[in-house]
Amino acid sequence: MAQKINPEHPLVQMFRDKVAEQTTTHLGSTGYDDVEAYLTSLLVDFVRMESVFSVRDSEGKPLRSVIEMVAEADVRLNAASFERERQVHKHIGDFILFWTGVAPDYLSRHRATIGTDLVCDYTRQGQESYYVVSTFDHPPYDAESSTFRKLSREFDGLSFVLGQVGRSFGLGAH
Repeated sequence: MAQKINPEHPLVQMFRDKVAEQTTTHLGSTGYDDVEAYLTSLLVDFVRMESVFSVRDSEGKPLRSVIEMVAEADVRLNAASFERERQVHKHIGDFILFWTGVAPDYLSRHRATIGTDLVCDYTRQGQESYYVVSTFDHPPYDAESSTFRKLSREFDGLSFVLGQVGRSFGLGAH
C-alpha cells in the first residue's frame, strides 16, 4: 500500500483551497465542509494511478470496467462481506465522480474500449454507489454516512466542481 501524503503537503493544501473555492462558488458556502475534505482526499489519492484502479477481483486482477466493479461489490456474486460491498461501492462512486469531473472525455473513450460498460449510466451508477455507502449508518461507518448521502444527492454538482478544479490546473475539457 502506498504511503499517505502528509495533510500539510503543498499539493494537499492547493487541492483543498481549489475545492473550497469551487464548492462555494457553485454550490454555496454552507454544509459542505465534510464534502470538501472528502473531495480533497479523493484528488490526492487519485494522483496515484494504482489508486484509480485499486479494486481487484479474487485472482488479484485490477478491474477496469464499472460493470465488473458492480459485480465485485455484490454480496450475492463476488463480495465476501458487506464491508467489501461498501468498499467497492465507495470506489465506484469515487472512480466515476473523479472521471466525470476531471476528465469526462476519458469515460467516453473508456466506454468504447471496455465493452461491458456500453450499457452503464455512469452518473446514475455513481449516485447509486454513494447511496449504498451512505446506508452503512452504524459504527464504524456512521460518522461518514451523511457525507455519502450528500455525495449521492449532489453528484452532478460535485462533478462540475471537480471539473472546475481540474480546469484550474489545465486538466480536462476546456
